[in-house]
Amino acid sequence: MTLALLIYQYFPYGGQQRDFMRIARRCLAAGYQVRVYCLKWQGDIPDGMTVIRVPVSALSRHVMYQRYTEWVGAALRQNPVAAVVGFSKMPGLDVYFAADPCFAERMRRERRFVTRLLPRYRHFMRQEQAVFGADSTTTVMLLSPRQQQDFTAHYPGCEHRLHRLPPGLDRDRLPGADASATRAAFRQQFAVRDDEYAVLQIGSGFRVKGLDRSLRALAALPAALRSRTRFFIVGQDKPGRYQRLAERLGIAHRIEFLGGRDDVPRFLQGCDLLLHPALSESAGYTLLEAVINGLPVLTTDTCGYAFHVTDAGAGQVCPSPFAQKDLNARLHEMLISSDRASWQRKGLAYAQKVDLFGLADRALAVIEQVVQAGPGRQHGGDNDRASA
Repeated sequence: MTLALLIYQYFPYGGQQRDFMRIARRCLAAGYQVRVYCLKWQGDIPDGMTVIRVPVSALSRHVMYQRYTEWVGAALRQNPVAAVVGFSKMPGLDVYFAADPCFAERMRRERRFVTRLLPRYRHFMRQEQAVFGADSTTTVMLLSPRQQQDFTAHYPGCEHRLHRLPPGLDRDRLPGADASATRAAFRQQFAVRDDEYAVLQIGSGFRVKGLDRSLRALAALPAALRSRTRFFIVGQDKPGRYQRLAERLGIAHRIEFLGGRDDVPRFLQGCDLLLHPALSESAGYTLLEAVINGLPVLTTDTCGYAFHVTDAGAGQVCPSPFAQKDLNARLHEMLISSDRASWQRKGLAYAQKVDLFGLADRALAVIEQVVQAGPGRQHGGDNDRASA
């Protein structure tokens, strides 16, 4: 039995992409054949998976996505599958994995009314309506309470099709018995002095992750503290714009852009604070990874997993609407706070209290429920029973 998984772009370091691969591997392990339709693929292809690169292009992103949808729709009509699972919003999905926030809510919050007249806006609204609108039968897998709140507010009546999933952390993100040695080796490698603070930001897509906010917060630190603070940026994106901003702010010599990496646990052990002031984030695995490694977190409430930071008592969350001065003050406070040991201790204990690893198993159960329902699928949401 074959499943079609639809993702625009795969590379090893994005949060959406990591969830995609977790779910794909779990489906393969359950005996399904997995056929992937994508525009770009970077990385290894697991045994049993067929990757089809969709041969479309366009000058604008929304037109390319529309052509992708049309091409894949025609291909699936010629070669049907048991279920179509999409990792972006589009028509024709049996199951949608909500890797993105609610677009309608984002437009409401940003209040950019002129944007709503643009073809791009109308495209993404149509795509979201195709998944969440009253005429849709798509089963939706959510990552956070924030998503559930936003989608039900903008698309009343979709509640019975929503399923909350627990996180899908990799167990190699848990701290090992050699955590102290790992920390010492990291700080030696990057020449971080004992009297210096190492601040970390992780995430591909620097604009959405709020990297400009982070740079301004670092620049706003008192001079004596700023001179003892290093900033490590791990993630796959083009750094040029942000390097120029750092130079204008006079902090370029305190910053290192390190690209996408496979040794993230070393950074979680070696640094002193995770800074993640994202504009919008459906989940934010890096928040949880930091928490369970005892790394205090400073983030924004627009991240789906920000509630884990609050529940764990492992850092601070900036409320909406975002204010740069608030982030600046919190960064200063957290670096010098006497609460650091408490944030660390509570974070380390949090992994024992909640399910942080069950995403792939739960996703497979939802997909199999849809497969078993067959044509004219019936959807029974179980968001009260799903973990998060």
